[in-house]
Formats: sequence, C-alpha cells, structure tokens
Amino acid sequence: MARHERGFDLEAAAVHLSRRDKKLGRWISKIGVLQIEGWDKTFDTVDSLARSILYQQLSGKAAATIVGRVENTIGARKITAKSLMKVQDEQLRACGVSGNKTRALRDLAARAEQGEIPTAAKFSSLSNDEIIEKLVAVRGIGRWTVEMMLMFRLGRPDVLPVDDLGVRKGAQTLDKLVVMPTPKELILRGEIWAPYRTLAAMYCWRIADFEAEQKTKVKRSQE
Repeated sequence: MARHERGFDLEAAAVHLSRRDKKLGRWISKIGVLQIEGWDKTFDTVDSLARSILYQQLSGKAAATIVGRVENTIGARKITAKSLMKVQDEQLRACGVSGNKTRALRDLAARAEQGEIPTAAKFSSLSNDEIIEKLVAVRGIGRWTVEMMLMFRLGRPDVLPVDDLGVRKGAQTLDKLVVMPTPKELILRGEIWAPYRTLAAMYCWRIADFEAEQKTKVKRSQE
C-alpha cells in the first residue's frame, strides 16, 4: 500500500515547472518561490470540514466571527462530532449558522460517529481520489472543499482545482487568453504541470492576484 507523505519540496517543484512551462517559469521568477505553512501541523478531519462548512459563502471576517461563536457555545477550540451532536439547532442559529449549514454539520457528525470520516492519520494510506470520494458524500462538502484540504492540509503535490475561478483567471492571464479556460480546457492545459499541479495552481492564484493589483495575499479556506 502506497504511503503519501504530507508536503513536498517547493523549490524542486518550482524548478520542474519552470523547465516544463516557460511562460509559467517567467512568472515564477517574478513571484519567487512560495512558502507554504501548515503541512507539518496536526489537524482533525471533522474540525477542518466543519470550519469549511461554516466558511462557505461568507467573507473571511464574518465566517471567523461565526466560528468563534460556535467555539464559545461548545466550550472548545476544536469542533468534534460529539460536540456537534450535543449542541442544539437553536444554539447554532444563535451563532449565525444557517439551516442548510446546520444540516450539513449534523450529517458530518453522524458520518463521523459511524466511522465514515477518515482520521488525518488514515489519509496517508489513501489516494487523492479515494479521499475525495469519501468526503464529498458529506452534505455540504463538494470537490473543491476537499481539494483545498488536499493542498493546504495534506500537502498533496498533484492537485489542480479546475473549478476554482482564481486558478482559471490565473491561467487566463498566464496564456493571455480573451476568456477564462473552461475546467475541461484547464485539465488539458495542466497536464504539463504534473506531478506538481498543486504548486502550479498556487502560482495561478498569485498571478490572478498580481493582475488584479492586490497587495495582500488572498486567504484560502484551509490556510
């Protein structure tokens, strides 16, 4: 059984991408080698997914406020299946959690109690596709959310979130396209970036930010 390590050599990956894709290489030279933190930090799957659910469709500040209220309500910084099962719907609503998100949290807790949610340690023995298949079964968890976990929590080197608008916008700027590439077009475009499509996607985000003249880095949900 293959074991998947968390994280990869960012400098080696940047060199590989620069050699394979000259256009991306020029941007890498301009932006520099990225520094990614968090791959060596422990995390809990239920806590991470619960936070992803709470962050959906909200600004970072608003979501952080709601998460803080939930933490105060359950009396802990880590959201667990047991704490979610104990808290009442009315309490979650008082925290600002919508009905749909409450139902998603309930489904997450139930599946975790039934042993359907892999622990962080278990992920090392699972492929990207296996992790995606297991986690998208949870209400409110889509492929993009799992891809962010694969990239920012697990440090998987070859993840390309082709539905992400920032990645598509970055690819559009990279190739000087009139319109953004479709997800299918981006899949084909990204083949040259393997086996470091994760880093290529991160550079696409930076390219999109640079193009928009944003001075501060955009915070992703799993960072």
